[in-house]
Amino acid sequence: MSLPANTPLAVADALGYLQHHLQELTECQNTSEHVINNTLMGLTAQIQQLTQLMTGPAPAPTIAPPPVTTSSPSVNPPFPVLSAPTKQQTRPKLPSLPDFSGEWTSGRAFLNSCTLYLCLAPE
Repeated sequence: MSLPANTPLAVADALGYLQHHLQELTECQNTSEHVINNTLMGLTAQIQQLTQLMTGPAPAPTIAPPPVTTSSPSVNPPFPVLSAPTKQQTRPKLPSLPDFSGEWTSGRAFLNSCTLYLCLAPE
């Protein structure tokens, strides 16, 4: 940028100083945008992975094979049936389930705790 010939030296110096710092700030902003975009891409990828894990079939640790019956078809429960622990594989004692209060706002939480309990202690 060229300045008029009659521009005072102090104004020209101040303008040069401001231009220099404006350039530094622009570089910092570009760097920050790059970091933010990379972070956003990483978070988006993690959200996609979590979504796939939540919507895909849940891997169960040790699933007992369904009983073989010839008289009626087998019915799979809505949760995986885990094999009973062996002497080498002991599990901690789970606390009993809380009583359901009957309030509709706590119904989903109660059902989730029941499902978790049955998955962890099928016996």
